[in-house]
Amino acid sequence: MKNNFTLTFFSNFLLHHQTPFCEAMVRLLGDNFKFVATERIPQERLDMGYRDLSNSVDYAVNSYENEENYQKALKLGADSDVVIIGSAPDVFIEERLKQNKLTFRYYERFFKEGRWRILDPRVLKAHYKQDFRYRKKNLYMLCASAYTAPDCRFIFSYPNKTYKWGYFPPAKKYDDIEEIVKLKRPVSILWTARFIKWKHPEAPLYVAKRLKDEGYNFTLNIIGSGELEQKIKGNIAKNGLDDCVKLLGTMSPEKVREHMEQSEVFLFTSDKNEGWGAVINESMNSACAVVASRAIGSVPYLIKDGENGLIYKDGNLKDLYNKVKFLLDNREQRENLGVNAYKTLTDTWNADVAADRLLKLIESIKEGKDTPFKDGPCSRD
Repeated sequence: MKNNFTLTFFSNFLLHHQTPFCEAMVRLLGDNFKFVATERIPQERLDMGYRDLSNSVDYAVNSYENEENYQKALKLGADSDVVIIGSAPDVFIEERLKQNKLTFRYYERFFKEGRWRILDPRVLKAHYKQDFRYRKKNLYMLCASAYTAPDCRFIFSYPNKTYKWGYFPPAKKYDDIEEIVKLKRPVSILWTARFIKWKHPEAPLYVAKRLKDEGYNFTLNIIGSGELEQKIKGNIAKNGLDDCVKLLGTMSPEKVREHMEQSEVFLFTSDKNEGWGAVINESMNSACAVVASRAIGSVPYLIKDGENGLIYKDGNLKDLYNKVKFLLDNREQRENLGVNAYKTLTDTWNADVAADRLLKLIESIKEGKDTPFKDGPCSRD
């Protein structure tokens, strides 16, 4: 297949979650691929250890830096054969939409607060302008959440044009994954996120208290910081968890991955406000046995319950606890889940596979055909 078309990816800023996909596109398209960053990375992200990578790669254009770059970004939006647009202003695709050029939106779920939001005239107007009026045009949706496609159907947009997608952080390959699993710290549990309400940092502490009360010997490491930090520290002290729960603070993504590689079980406790949650990619790639809330956007795509991870009912802490307890009681099962999770990431849900599949999907669309993929990235949702 000849990949001689131009493709530009617009998003707010370039983080390590996006660079593997961009680099895979460069390998396939060369100079025909460009990434446009439309805003500076927030200081909050930099304080968490993230790095703004758009100044360190040749394929990136920072539209916010000066007028020349802004005009270059506008031209890329209008002239590229294919455009992917995520968190970026629609001004960059207005001209191409008028010309009915092939364009992909890249969204998480629309209604994190609930579908009643469509009753807000401003929300209704925005979805009409961005989505509904182009439903018959050459505009498609790459779903960065398992809940994006149902939201699209709810507003009668992107009919038969929604495809599974996501975020694709670096996917490591190990020479002997079974050996990596056996070298993990025994009965080790990890939780990492900002200490904010919808990440539910109280959930792993509930699990820890019940495990300790029942006499389990384990370690729970918590990575992160945030507005609920003092409350979390108070919870640990009140329940006498200092001997089994360790607060490690914030650290770089690379250090977080090291902890994942050493941990047997990973808890992902966010609610429906978690659009995707790239830590699930990273923890599965690190061969953790993941226990995750069904409400998280990535979970229904990545986890097959009981095969490569465990899914618990959103907000049901007893269900979460029972699944963690099951894993602690069954070492072989948690090792098998970790190995299968690793294979899911290295075989299917990674940047190289996604980039290759996207180009095949583009060719299929140009030929008037449906996607050739039945599951995974670029399959129909």
